[in-house]
Amino acid sequence: MSSRIEQLEQSMNEKGWDSLLVTDPKHVYYLTGFASDPHERFLGLLLVRGEEPTLIVPALDAEAANAASTVKNIVTHSDTDNPYALLQRLFKGSIGTLGIEKEQQTVARYEELSAAVSAKQYADIGPLLRSMRVNKSPEEIKRMKHAMELIEEVLRQGLKSVKTGVTEIEIVAELEYLMKKLGAQGPSFETMVLSGPKTALPHGTPGDRKIQHGDLLMFDMGVYADGYASDITRTFAVGDISPELKKIYNAVLEANLQGIQAIKPGVTLASVDKAARDAIENAGYGPYFLHRLGHGLGMDVHEYPSVHGNNADLVQPGMVFTVEPGVYVAGLGGVRIEDDIFVTDNGVEVLTSYPKELTILEG
Repeated sequence: MSSRIEQLEQSMNEKGWDSLLVTDPKHVYYLTGFASDPHERFLGLLLVRGEEPTLIVPALDAEAANAASTVKNIVTHSDTDNPYALLQRLFKGSIGTLGIEKEQQTVARYEELSAAVSAKQYADIGPLLRSMRVNKSPEEIKRMKHAMELIEEVLRQGLKSVKTGVTEIEIVAELEYLMKKLGAQGPSFETMVLSGPKTALPHGTPGDRKIQHGDLLMFDMGVYADGYASDITRTFAVGDISPELKKIYNAVLEANLQGIQAIKPGVTLASVDKAARDAIENAGYGPYFLHRLGHGLGMDVHEYPSVHGNNADLVQPGMVFTVEPGVYVAGLGGVRIEDDIFVTDNGVEVLTSYPKELTILEG
């Protein structure tokens, strides 16, 4: 049994919860080592006080689960079985408090669960699992570094396809081909390549716009590797760009550097956001910084913590989150520079290493 399950069982005993049912596939992987996308099929890890953990998997995943899972008590169900009837048998009677991930439950699933299981009340175990996940282990950091090395190599090779006349979506296709070719599981989110005035759209959609001389060109992308995500944004110039765009670039770069410099254990996440935001405001672009400074990163590309100006939570060793200030001026263009950082006992380690100085691509 994994130390993470033991930690979860200890918390379960302290809180007086009788049973826990973990159904988020990423949490099942985190706790057992078994990674699966069950699609519409039921997947769950059942913990009952005083009993061995039980992993419930679709029958078609039985062999993979037996090979990968640290939990060896594995129960399977076929496509024609009712998994909630199986749960009813496993619970063996009434339950006081059942812990579930409330964010993971749909109304339909909750109704099926509550009809099958006699629980007097339900507790949300989502915050507990998030608090466990926020402190990344050395093995997790190793995997994340690998994911970051992959995406940076994708960017290096992908830039070779940039030239005037090529469309944004053609570059996206090349990048996603390289992701798989270089060994990633796949993109960790929709790969974004935006050019010219479209760079002023923080979450724009790549299309058939052709790259032109004088454009800004923004790449926001990441990969999954060994179950962990990377996320990086770099903005380039295609040939000569206007003095105004250079000024915006320098303001965002300064904000990125100031935000990273402000990170250390014990400061608030709000203060990190403020350090970066102040740099942009001092350059005169405060109203054009439209989003939070960053977000947590790990098995999910967006997870706790959220780095914004109202978050008084403290920076903790073991956290991994992004620092991605941006300036977006409609009709002109935008710049975002994003790094992934790891909070150490004494400060911060920047996990991304791709150069941030303004790079001019010859179109």
